[in-house]
Amino acid sequence: MTEDRVETFDAIIIGSGQAGNPLALALAKEKWKVAIVEKGALGGTCVNTGCTPTKAYVASARAAWAIVNAHTLGIEVPKSPKVNLKAVKKRKDKLVNGSRLGIRKSLADSPQISMIRGEATFLDKTRVKVGSRVLKSYKIFLNVGARARIPVGFEDVDYLTNTSILQLEKVPDHLIIVGGSYIGLEFAQIFRRLGSKITVLEMGNYLISKEDHDTSDLVREILENEGVKVICGAKCLQGKNKKSGGTTVTFHKEGKDKQVSGSHLLIATGRMPNSDLLKPEKAGLIISDKGYVEVNSKLETNIRSIYALGDCNGKGAFTHTSYNDYEIMVDQLLGAKKRTLDDRITNYALYIDPPLGRAGMTLSQAKESGKNLLFARMPMSDISRAKEKGETAGKMEVIVDADSEQILGAAVLGTGGDEIIGTFLTAMYGKMSYKILMNSVQTHPTVTELIPTLLQQLKPVKK
Repeated sequence: MTEDRVETFDAIIIGSGQAGNPLALALAKEKWKVAIVEKGALGGTCVNTGCTPTKAYVASARAAWAIVNAHTLGIEVPKSPKVNLKAVKKRKDKLVNGSRLGIRKSLADSPQISMIRGEATFLDKTRVKVGSRVLKSYKIFLNVGARARIPVGFEDVDYLTNTSILQLEKVPDHLIIVGGSYIGLEFAQIFRRLGSKITVLEMGNYLISKEDHDTSDLVREILENEGVKVICGAKCLQGKNKKSGGTTVTFHKEGKDKQVSGSHLLIATGRMPNSDLLKPEKAGLIISDKGYVEVNSKLETNIRSIYALGDCNGKGAFTHTSYNDYEIMVDQLLGAKKRTLDDRITNYALYIDPPLGRAGMTLSQAKESGKNLLFARMPMSDISRAKEKGETAGKMEVIVDADSEQILGAAVLGTGGDEIIGTFLTAMYGKMSYKILMNSVQTHPTVTELIPTLLQQLKPVKK
C-alpha cells in the first residue's frame, strides 16, 4: 500500500454518537479537515435505540396506565385501552428519523466534514481502514459505543435485545426478561402497561444492584404492584426454543433447577463496549479486562494521538456523560485545558414510572468514604403534591458531609424524580452548603418544595 493512496485528515472520528457528532462540528468550525466514520445509523445509541425511542415508548405506556387508573381520580373510562404497538412504533420511528435527518444535515452542511460509511479497523496508531479506503490522522477519536452482552447459554436461542425489541409490531403475550437492571426494568414496565405478562429473572439478590437495598426494594414493589413478576437469585443457565414457538429459560434457585416459558425473551444482562471491533491491538491501545479503552482524566489513551469518548471508555454509560466527554475534549483541544473527568458528578435516572433520579453517592458508598455523615429520608406519601396527583410511591433522600456541609448524594424515586434531582445536582456543582438549599423558598405546590423540609430532618449516620 503506497502512501499516496492514503487519505489524510486533521482528525478522524469513529462513531457518530453524542460525543462524535458535536466534536466533528466543533473541529470543522475551526477549519479542521474531519472524517467521521459510521457503520450504522447516525446518532448512536441515544437517538436510535436508547433515549429517544425508549422514552417515546415510556410515554405511550404511561398513557395506557393513565387510562386504566383514571378511576382512582374519579374519571370513569368505559373500556380498557386498546394498544396498537404498530402505531406506537410508527411514532417512535418518526421521532428517531427526525433526529437522524437533523444530524445528517448538520454534518453535510459543513464542507470540512467527510462522512464515511463502513466499519473502521486500525492498521496502526495513525491509520484506519474503512472498506477499501485508508484514512490517516495524528488525531483519532473513538466514539464507538457499546452493544448488548449475551451470556453463555443463550447464543443459539431466539432472543431480543434493547435494539430488536423496538422493532416489534405486536405486543408479546409473555415477555421473559433476563436481567433486572436499568434497561430490563424499563422494558418490563413498558410492556406490562402495554398488555404483556412479564417475568424478570435477576441473578443477584436485588434488582439494580448498584443502588442501596432500600431503593431496590421500593422499585421492586412498584413493579410488582403493576403485575410484573420478579424472581431474584435466579442463576440463569440457558434458554431453549420451544417447538410450539416461544422460549423456555432454565434457572437455578434455592438448590433447584426451575423453568419459565414465554412467547418472547429479552436479554438485558448488561452492555459490552464495541472497542474490540476496531482491532485495537494493531494501534497498541490498552484495553481493560471488561473491554473498555483505558483513558486518563483528559480522555487520552496510552497512545498520544488517540482519544476515547462515550460508552467505550467506561467512564459513563449515558448520553449526558458522552456529551460531557465532548465538552472536555473541545476544552482540551481548543480551550483553556481546564475541564477533565474529575469535575463530573455521577448522575442518572431510571425511567420506570415513577422515575428514579440519582446524583452523587448512595448511602452505602458514602459510608465507605469514612466521612462524618448526615442523612435524611422522606416517603413520597408525606408530600402533598404527590398525594394530589395520586402518585405516592417512592421516596426522597439526601446525604451530607457533616464537616464541609456539602451534599454528597441524593435520590428522588417518585413523581418527577428525574427532573427534581437537578436541584440537588446544581447545589452539588456549586459546592453550596446544604443550609442554603434548606433555607430556600421553593414553589408551592410542588414536590421540590419539600427539599428544605427534608434537609431539616438530617441526622447523624452511625459509623
